[in-house]
Amino acid sequence: MVQTRRDDRPDERRNGGGERRAPRPLDAAGLEQLALRYVERFATTRAKLVTYLKRKLREREWTGEGEPDPAALAERMAELRYVDDQAFAEARAAALTRRGLGPRRVRDALRQAGIDEEEAGRLAPSGEEAAAAALSFARRRRFGPWASGGGAADRDILARQMAAMARAGHGYALSRRILEWPGGTEPEPAELLGD
Repeated sequence: MVQTRRDDRPDERRNGGGERRAPRPLDAAGLEQLALRYVERFATTRAKLVTYLKRKLREREWTGEGEPDPAALAERMAELRYVDDQAFAEARAAALTRRGLGPRRVRDALRQAGIDEEEAGRLAPSGEEAAAAALSFARRRRFGPWASGGGAADRDILARQMAAMARAGHGYALSRRILEWPGGTEPEPAELLGD
């Protein structure tokens, strides 16, 4: 018995011969159904929901009356509290910080999700929280005092580790302090913040 693969794209239907049919055109009810299905499956922001709905409108034809308004639909989802930008931003910032990502990467991820610059800056880790995230990243990657050699690495390895710390969103000075920390001792976040 041959198993058929379930299509990952629910907007495309298969006919009896396995060929793809064109997706059904959207109307107001169909667009709302897509929005509801999206917000029930994913934590999202209004901006991400609007982007998703616009993409679906490009992929499928619009047969509804008037022009579609994805922004108004996203606002309605926010009024119904199906979408909460603030809760999304706080949860996303906390999760990224726990993963060991630095302030720059957290701000970038929040801005990409449609969170405004000021709010993204407020939620990005700073001070001891940023130092703790950098330590977490270094520990997970076995950099600095957690390296197999237990301390200072040669120049090439140090350069690669600095590049990895920078890609993770950590600043140069903090990364350098962590990577040059002597092996056998684990720094505290407050110890790394001194000049």
